[in-house]
Amino acid sequence: MITQETFMKDVFTSYLAEEMRRDEKVVVLDADLAKCIGTNKMWAEFPDRMFDVGVAEANMASIAAGLSAYGFKPVITSFAPFVTRRCADQIMISIAYAKQNVKIIGTDPGICAELNGGTHMPLEDIGMLRSIPNVTIYEPTDAVELARLMPQIMAKEGVVYVRLHRKNPTLVYSEDENRAFDLYKADVVREGKDVSIVASGIMVDTAVKASEALAEEGISCEVVCCHTIKPIDAETILRSVKKTNAVVTCENHNVMGGLRSAVCEVLCENYPAPVRSVGVKEQFGEVGKVPYLRKAFRLEEVDVIAAVKEVLAAKK
Repeated sequence: MITQETFMKDVFTSYLAEEMRRDEKVVVLDADLAKCIGTNKMWAEFPDRMFDVGVAEANMASIAAGLSAYGFKPVITSFAPFVTRRCADQIMISIAYAKQNVKIIGTDPGICAELNGGTHMPLEDIGMLRSIPNVTIYEPTDAVELARLMPQIMAKEGVVYVRLHRKNPTLVYSEDENRAFDLYKADVVREGKDVSIVASGIMVDTAVKASEALAEEGISCEVVCCHTIKPIDAETILRSVKKTNAVVTCENHNVMGGLRSAVCEVLCENYPAPVRSVGVKEQFGEVGKVPYLRKAFRLEEVDVIAAVKEVLAAKK
């Protein structure tokens, strides 16, 4: 049973173990962070299919490409900056260009890196991987959604990057909720008519709370959870924006190259509308706990509220 105390890394490793029991072709590669991510719990059960390559992420990606070429289904894991920045060329050439079937798990996205600080704080990973052809980019919203979508992620042939929060962000969905999740479809978690708030990751809950506060002021917000940034669900976004004619994007990432950029591309080509963004703007990461970092990078509920009011003024 998934509760607010459930860690997302436990949901991930639990499903991965089930998948390894079903399919002997699934193998896991770590880069000296197995204990942090939780894959070390599977070492005893799968001694021949668990590999720790040490602090050598680029080598890990190359090994995964080779394993895939021989019919295996590798899953590589590390902190998000290490499994993206450090292996960008290997992901581009050895994995994506070579059409290999590799799942890339990058943990502690954006400010979730907390006390590991700026060097470990990936605020550019989505932007980097969005520009590589045929890479699917998924950022779980909470543990319930992750549990429902893991089968689709593992079943997909090709490259999938999962931007995984290791801990327990606020639940947006209930396990009892009869919602059919689709990896390629965004979810409207709150309907509205005045402005569309398109959010991902930990910012979905922030957007919902901001919309509840704005409702008390008579402002009706539609909150769209965009868990898959690439390929982005243009249909759902356009349906919402054609109703509201104003957009605020919310992401735990640089506003350049991430969700905001993807949404703006959709709008520019199909339905121009005023856009404001809540996200990291021309800053590197820094050391701090999430509440401090939210304030430092203006990722709080009050920032979403301010952006909504600004875009509504622009719409008028």
